Amino acid sequence: MTTPDTDAYQFNLELRRLSLPSDCAGLFRRTIAPLGFDTFSCGELDLDNRERVVFYLIDWSDRWTNFYIKSGLVERDPLVDALEHRREPFTWSDLRADRTLPKLGRKALDLAAAEGWTEGLVVPAPRGDRRVGLVSMAGGAGVLGFEHKAFLTLASLCLHSHVRTLVAREGFAAPPAGLTPREIECVGLVAQGHSDGAIAAKLGIAVSTAHEFVEKAKRRVKAKSRTQMVAIAVSLGVIDI
Repeated sequence: MTTPDTDAYQFNLELRRLSLPSDCAGLFRRTIAPLGFDTFSCGELDLDNRERVVFYLIDWSDRWTNFYIKSGLVERDPLVDALEHRREPFTWSDLRADRTLPKLGRKALDLAAAEGWTEGLVVPAPRGDRRVGLVSMAGGAGVLGFEHKAFLTLASLCLHSHVRTLVAREGFAAPPAGLTPREIECVGLVAQGHSDGAIAAKLGIAVSTAHEFVEKAKRRVKAKSRTQMVAIAVSLGVIDI
């Protein structure tokens, strides 16, 4: 590699030329592979309500996906737990060295290592309050040196920042916070100041149907009002206003 700063600059230049999340994922995949990482994800998380999770990109192999679900990691992910008190980038090695890491978290990392994923890097992008942007990668990498960690951190922050501007228009890797495309469309129209009647007229549906879409969206994001629903959707990158 050249110097990490030069690499990060070139990576960002190439990234900014891309307009599709899938192309951004491909570039990032090629970028992290030489450093030993073969799977990653990018999104937003609300630590006060973990159901408000939004994946912008999921570049997981079938093997990792099956492992993540079948091992129970999806319910006891030590990386998510660590975000309660970590705001700087951290590796799985950092977590293993943390004496406060719960036994379940340590067991989860051991299970991942047994499957060949011996190291990972988590790059948070704090957004204020309890919401955190996140890029997380895993693979068979050795111990990361300072320069490689710095480069991957910069590249991850560039990826998150750019892809966040694309997904509301181009589509998400998974239903964001469980919202359907129609519900997202209705939330966007609420954000523009439309009433149920105006939403119905614009989408060619009954007023009662428009109302139900909005109410379902409000329940999914655990919002108490339409105003709060819009604020949550904007903060998570679900809609762009």
